Amino acid sequence: MPKVRVNGAELHYEEFGSGAETIVFSHGLLMSGRMFEKQVEALKGRYRCIAYDHRGQGQSEVTASGYDMETLYEDASALITALNAAPCHFVGLSMGGFMGLRLAARRPHLLKSLILMETSADPEPDENVPRYRMLNTIARWFGLGLVAGRVMPIMFGQKFIHDSTRAAERELWKRRIIGNHRIGITRAVTGVITRSGVYDELDKITVPTLIIVGDQDVATVPAKSERMQARIAGSKLVVIPGAGHSSSIEEPAAVNAAISAFLDELAR
Repeated sequence: MPKVRVNGAELHYEEFGSGAETIVFSHGLLMSGRMFEKQVEALKGRYRCIAYDHRGQGQSEVTASGYDMETLYEDASALITALNAAPCHFVGLSMGGFMGLRLAARRPHLLKSLILMETSADPEPDENVPRYRMLNTIARWFGLGLVAGRVMPIMFGQKFIHDSTRAAERELWKRRIIGNHRIGITRAVTGVITRSGVYDELDKITVPTLIIVGDQDVATVPAKSERMQARIAGSKLVVIPGAGHSSSIEEPAAVNAAISAFLDELAR
């Protein structure tokens, strides 16, 4: 599988399709680039699509350090440069959105556009931190299998959780979450819950921006997206009915339609 060494870490990535423009996909916590499988399938006929795994997650290297958002943002910047992807359309979901916001505000020359999904410009809410620390401690010492049942309703909306026709799909994603490296994932969680906000940098973002949020997202509630949309000049907000924190998986058709319409408008 292809890997690239950047910023002191060996990052796994997958590349599909070809085209004059590149889309880089940056995944959410506990996931991997595979959470964009349906988006890549829809877009690879027109674009070069690159989906990568953050350090410590998916198939990327579990490094001893570097899980803070500033280092991960440097990882993303170096990966875009190393893979000759600039300027790219950057799609960041949740944790991946933390990378996208920093890139757009600080290194706009690397981006052609920004697509934010289920993310926030704020620090982790204080009320969430004790619960996430407890789940993280259990996962570190006893494995992700013990906390998966409590994590699934955070990662997915109620529609997806209770749809009897999607039981096999839920089980697949549960297995993938459990399959994360125990040490890598707990370091990644710590980086996310201790992150600094970048809300004060949002007025520096000038690249075309689309914000997508599921109306059932409890991890980064829709109000967070509304707050970003009000601060990023010219940005657009699309709310996905029936989707939770993993809208790319839960409602791929609606997400694909929103992304395609945004990219088509830019092309025109």
